[in-house]
This record gives sequence, structure tokens and C-alpha cells, in this order.
Amino acid sequence: RDVRDYEAARPVYEALREEALSLSERAHVAAIGAALGGDYARAGRLYDGIVRQNPRDLLALAVAQAYDLFLANFQGLEARTALAHAAWPEHHAVLAMRAFALEECGHYDEAEALARRALELEPRDLRAHHAVAHVLEMQGRFREGVRWMGERSRWWTGEGGASTHQWWHLALYHVELGQADPALAIFDRRLQGAGVSELIDASALLWRLRLMALPVGDRFAALAERWEPYAEDAHCAFNDMHAMMAFAGAGRWDCAARLLAAQERHIAGAWTSNYAMTRLVGLPACRAIAAYARGEFAAAEAGLRALPPVAHCIGGSHAQRDVLQLTRSAAALRKRSEPLAHAA
Repeated sequence: RDVRDYEAARPVYEALREEALSLSERAHVAAIGAALGGDYARAGRLYDGIVRQNPRDLLALAVAQAYDLFLANFQGLEARTALAHAAWPEHHAVLAMRAFALEECGHYDEAEALARRALELEPRDLRAHHAVAHVLEMQGRFREGVRWMGERSRWWTGEGGASTHQWWHLALYHVELGQADPALAIFDRRLQGAGVSELIDASALLWRLRLMALPVGDRFAALAERWEPYAEDAHCAFNDMHAMMAFAGAGRWDCAARLLAAQERHIAGAWTSNYAMTRLVGLPACRAIAAYARGEFAAAEAGLRALPPVAHCIGGSHAQRDVLQLTRSAAALRKRSEPLAHAA
């Protein structure tokens, strides 16, 4: 999700194109080229071709899953992992990726069964832990989630951004149980990384607590400082949305204005996958989040209500994208109470 990684990859890609490569390697390089060109959907299709040729290509499966997540293309992920699962039914990584695809497509029981089988084969498989965490979230099994994740945290603590995301899921259960203190304790101890994925999780947690009118102290201010170097990236609308949560939560309207201006410049430029994400969803969502933080609840609710049926194209999982509906619901509730507040 970080534009700096793409910039670092470009000269390596150019060097690879000059190498003597096998047919399979050339296919991987072509997919990398499509991604560097900003066409994530084409990259996914090229990885589909690789997997059709070799369903046991774990690199193609893993990287394609990342682009599916960027595009919320879970039907494509389900089809691709079905091929891999048929070819390699007892590989823990294949089981875990298949489980996540099934969960995002609503097949919760089958997803949980496959993820738990993956963990029997390899207890340290973070993808399998993640798939179970999503099933528990989507089925509202929050207390079970707290117990299950807590008992297994030793397997995924200390694994960088992937570890941070597991802790975010555990904190999310606490939020949904109305338990702000343990959620904030996880934030303070586990969600302090500087990478984009870690910042996304930190914003997603604090913003949900704000929507519930639960106090978060001065944490938004520190988080906004961590996001500030990314304010003008306009590389991924999903990033921008979470950066705006931090800026709006902290009242950093200077950074918020820079972010919105960068998004507007981006959609005035050449087409990329992120162009559509930003124009259709990212920019209006960021404006709505800013309006909510300013107390303009009617404008926030209207902006989110006007998002198109393809709003899922901003990417992320169902659990992550829920924040849009949660913000709209909170804005609608506060909008209804505004006349009473003014009367008082």
C-alpha cells in the first residue's frame, strides 16, 4: 500500500526485464509490470493465468490475494483458491488462503473448518489465524473471539504488520463489547508501528471508539503526526480514508486539506486502479469523515449515503469497510439529535 515500495521496485523490475527468464518467471514479471503501471485488476488476471498453469505456485497465490484485497475482488480470490485447494488440499497456506476467500464470500462454516485444519497442520500460520478472526467477527462471536485470539497470541506476536493486524482484530472484539480500556491498552502496546498497514489499523480502532463517543485522550494527535508524511501520497484510497480519520480526529485541518488536494490532483491525472477508487469512494468518504469530525453530521451522513453501489471498490475486507456504515449510522444518529441539542 505504500507508494515508496512501488518506487523502490521499479528499477528492480527494469533490471528483471533484461534477465534470461523462464516462461513462468516472465509471467510473474509481467504481473509486476501491470501492478507498477497502476492496473491491479490486470495484475490479478495475469496471476490467474499463472495459477491455472501451476495451482501450487504459492507466490502467485499470495501476491494475487493482496491485489484482490486492494480491489475487494473476493469472487476472483474464491475461484483462484479453489484451483489451488483442489491441487494441494492439505497445504496449510492454501487452506488458509482458501478459508479467507470463503469467509469474505459469506461461507463462514466452511471457512472456519478449513482455517482450523490449517492450524492443525501449522499452528503458526498467521493467515489461518486471520481467517478465523474474521469468521468470529462476522458472526458476532466477540467474547469467543477475545478468548480464542488471546489464547493464541503467542503464535503471532512480533511478526510486524501482520502481528499488528491480529491485535487489531482482538481490540475490535473489545470495542464491540463496549470495553474501551482493553482496546486502548492494545492500541498503546501493539499498534504503534510506522508502516502504512499498521497506521491503518491504529486509525480504524481509534475512529471506531470516537464513533461510540468513548474517550481516547490525546492519541489522535500522536497518530496524526505518524500519518503526516503520507498526507499527499494519493496512492491508495483506502490509505487516504484512514489517514483522514487521524487528521480529522486530531483536528489537523492543515493535513486534511493537503490530503484532499492531493486526491483531487490524482483524479485529474491518468487512469489507474486507484483513480476509480479515489473518484468514486475515497474522496467523498474523506470529505464525509472530515465533516463528521467538524460536527457537520447532516453533511457527513448525506455524503456517505450518496456513495455508489460499487463503494466496496475502495478495497479491504468486510470488517474493515464496515467503518463507512458505522460512520454513516453515527452521523445519522447525531443529525437527529441536533435540533434537540440546539433547543436545549
